[in-house]
Amino acid sequence: MQKYDLIIEPKKNNGKYFKELYEYRELLYVLTWRDIKVRYKQAAIGALWAIIRPIITMIVFTIVFGKIAKLPSEKNVPYAIMVYSALLPWQFFSNGFTACANSLVTSSGMLSKIYFPRLILPVSSILTAMVDFVISFIIFVLLMVYYKYLPSSNIIFLPLFIILTFVTVFAFGVMIAALNVEYRDFRYIIPFLLQLGLYISPVGFSSSIVPEKYKVAYNLNPMVGIIDGFRWCILGSDVLNIKSIFTSTIVLLTVLIVSVKIFRRLERTFADKI
Repeated sequence: MQKYDLIIEPKKNNGKYFKELYEYRELLYVLTWRDIKVRYKQAAIGALWAIIRPIITMIVFTIVFGKIAKLPSEKNVPYAIMVYSALLPWQFFSNGFTACANSLVTSSGMLSKIYFPRLILPVSSILTAMVDFVISFIIFVLLMVYYKYLPSSNIIFLPLFIILTFVTVFAFGVMIAALNVEYRDFRYIIPFLLQLGLYISPVGFSSSIVPEKYKVAYNLNPMVGIIDGFRWCILGSDVLNIKSIFTSTIVLLTVLIVSVKIFRRLERTFADKI
């Protein structure tokens, strides 16, 4: 009897490639639910840390930028609310990016044994990070109740910026996830990149204080448009402008295209190098 080798490769056509992701949606659900249970069931500090971390960051930034540096708030809203409205997308990006960047390495057993669309692992890690986002958002609602602050009517547009944040996490996370398999030193760069990003993004301050001559370079950071968008939706701030959103979106789309190409090019060797 003649023997045959069955070789399963990723779809080469982009349309079929992403269609395959949809076909494996049940696996995506299982992996996401597994990660959520592991994170919050086996570690008692897991859910508590999701609450404590943004609160501590908010307090520190409010003291340093609001009390000591005496930087202005937007539309005279409480500084704590201004900071927390920016921490919502930033913490989502930070948590999602870290999990996404390490998703392939931490699932090496699956990658080397069975076939499935590799892109499912980064996506499931981002969906898991959304749980922290929901927890943080609930805390933010309680914070607004404490300060007796009503959100702007622009709040109806907030889902658009949440989706934009998800795409940003995906774009940057997928690239680093693929490179992390190829070059393991990337895991040491991730904390530095996030620490740097926290201070060059308008989390502890308002974009209105950035000098006009630096605005072009400043807007190249995709998180600038997203954070300003969150504040515009929640605070009704006047910071949001078309130029900022347009620049951030163009940069994001460029990174997204490059990231997917890098991921698809390297995924053929994941099982060998993991």
